[in-house]
Amino acid sequence: MYTSTVMTLITYRQANPSDADAIGRLHADSWRRHYRGAYSDAYLDGAADQERAAAWNSRLAEAGEHFTVVAERGGSLVGFSHTRLDDDPTWGALLDNLHVSYELKRGGVGRALMAETATVLAERRIASGLYLWVLRQNVAAQAFYRALGGVCVEEALHGPLPGGGRAWALRFVWPDPARLRSESPAT
Repeated sequence: MYTSTVMTLITYRQANPSDADAIGRLHADSWRRHYRGAYSDAYLDGAADQERAAAWNSRLAEAGEHFTVVAERGGSLVGFSHTRLDDDPTWGALLDNLHVSYELKRGGVGRALMAETATVLAERRIASGLYLWVLRQNVAAQAFYRALGGVCVEEALHGPLPGGGRAWALRFVWPDPARLRSESPAT
């Protein structure tokens, strides 16, 4: 388990089905803050909470080639990452989600989640690369991924997105995700 200090101790562990509702709430909140203009306001302000909770209840209950890491502070979930193994024959595992509570942004939680993701990925697929898609409008996330050594290799139109619509996204890759482990703060 990886730990860091951001005011109080943050712990990182594999998610379990009882985390689904908290992950869903954090996921919907993050989408509302960062995906306005890409996802419909009606969806973000309406169905997003219920839809994300249902999606995470389903996702964490199913067996498969994926894993979810959660960050907790004082018993509350403050971040998570979700990775799908063997998603792309060229780029490897897909980091499908990475979200940190708004209050803890820029405090090292996202960096630690990336390091923990790389650690679990190495345990499960030692030679796998890692990649993700980030919406073009999310320039803060792009800067974060670049700071962690991610390289943007392509742009594609994604959709339909939840609530309808389409948006441009950028693919960031880490051919050697082990480097993410060395980017994390010391434990």
